Amino acid sequence: MSTHPTTISAPEGTPFVSVTREFDATPEQLFRVQTDPELIAQWLGPRELEAIVEEYDVRPGGRYRYIHKAQDGTEYAFRGVFHTVEPATLIIQTFEWEGAPGQVCLENATYEKTETGVRLHTHSVFPSVEARDAAVQSGMEYGINDSMDRLAELLAGQSS
Repeated sequence: MSTHPTTISAPEGTPFVSVTREFDATPEQLFRVQTDPELIAQWLGPRELEAIVEEYDVRPGGRYRYIHKAQDGTEYAFRGVFHTVEPATLIIQTFEWEGAPGQVCLENATYEKTETGVRLHTHSVFPSVEARDAAVQSGMEYGINDSMDRLAELLAGQSS
C-alpha cells in the first residue's frame, strides 16, 4: 500500500478550506466507506476520540449527526443536511459544529477517478473569514489529516 499525503489549503483572508487526498481504491469503494453509517465511526475524526454516529442518511434532504467523545467525557457534536448525492461522483452538504451554532459551512466533495485510484477533493465555504479562521485555529488540520489516514487504512483493509 502506498501512502498519499493530504493537502489542506486555507488561503489567508478567505472563508475557504480545500482538502485533497488520493486513495488506492475505486471511487465506488471510497464513496461506500464514506457514506456507510456502519463504517463512518471507524475513520471519522482523530483516533483518540470515540465517534458516535447518531444519524447518517446519505440522500438529498437526508440529515446527519455524530459526536466525537474524548476520554474525559467532553463531547463535540456535528450535524448537517445532504443537498446533492451523486454516488461515487459528488456530495454537497452543510456542516455545523454544534459548539458554534449558526456557523454553517457548505461543503462540496468530488470523487475523481485517476490511473491508480481516486482523488477526493473537498471544498468548504465558511460563513465568514473569522469563522474559517476559528476552525483552523481549533486544530482542524490535525483532525482532517488523522481522518484521511484512517480512511486510507480502512480502505486498504477492505480490499484484498
